[in-house]
Amino acid sequence: MKAMENAAVEADRGPIYDRIDAIYPTLPPRAQRVADTVLDHLGDIATYSVAELAQLSGTSAATVSRLFSSLGFQDFAEVKNHVRALRGGGVPLGAAPSPVDESERFRVELDNIRRVSEQLHGELLERMSEALCTAGTVLMVGMRSSYPVAMRLRESLAQVRPRVVLAPQPGQSLGEEFAHVGEGDVVMVVGFRRRVSAFGDIMRLLPTTGATIILIADSTARRYAQYADMWVDCPIDGVGAFDSYAAAMSAATQITDAALEYLGSKGKRSVMRIAQSFEALGEIDDGDLR
Repeated sequence: MKAMENAAVEADRGPIYDRIDAIYPTLPPRAQRVADTVLDHLGDIATYSVAELAQLSGTSAATVSRLFSSLGFQDFAEVKNHVRALRGGGVPLGAAPSPVDESERFRVELDNIRRVSEQLHGELLERMSEALCTAGTVLMVGMRSSYPVAMRLRESLAQVRPRVVLAPQPGQSLGEEFAHVGEGDVVMVVGFRRRVSAFGDIMRLLPTTGATIILIADSTARRYAQYADMWVDCPIDGVGAFDSYAAAMSAATQITDAALEYLGSKGKRSVMRIAQSFEALGEIDDGDLR
């Protein structure tokens, strides 16, 4: 008990799993069983009571409460709020009991797509299309889980206009890319949660380049929207442990479709020229079309 109290100060920092790791060796066996049970059920801990956790771990409610106290929590309600905040930050703890209800997953993803489509309908999409199609260079920026979305945007937009660049390339940094964009260019930043620690510095730097800044991100990036000329709040919440990027990919398609429509015949000619290049080089498997 004394060891648990002495370790509490160190444990009262960071996410609950780090707090448990910090004091786990000092815990008596019964408290360790509670800690193991908490970690095993962290994703759906809000569905349990203290008594149920005690039963699952083969201990007592008092042991469960003492553990939470040693971790720096006032009560179990604070533990639940803490875990919800972790999930809200993108930590894949699991937001629903397993197995996931597939019909509910589908409903949530459809709702996410609907929400982002409502944002892109009308003036915002028109402004984005004009900016993307009239820019000298379009720089797509995405890191971690945002990189595939940025890559999808780049691959599609590069079909309809030249000078669309994806950054960072593997093994490369961003400074060189930012140094070569300026007024008349567009930088589209994809920044979904669990962003790199330098994301704020990136967003603060970009307006100084003179380029038009477009931000596509989930609501946790709202504080960075002030540095963008346009931003799309793209929901990625799902019913399972991991974020869903269905709406993000849908947004990428809607944006690039709108760009092709904006360019009209010029964009269509670009698409045809690229298709001819693919055919001449034999780069695309078109066997199903023959």
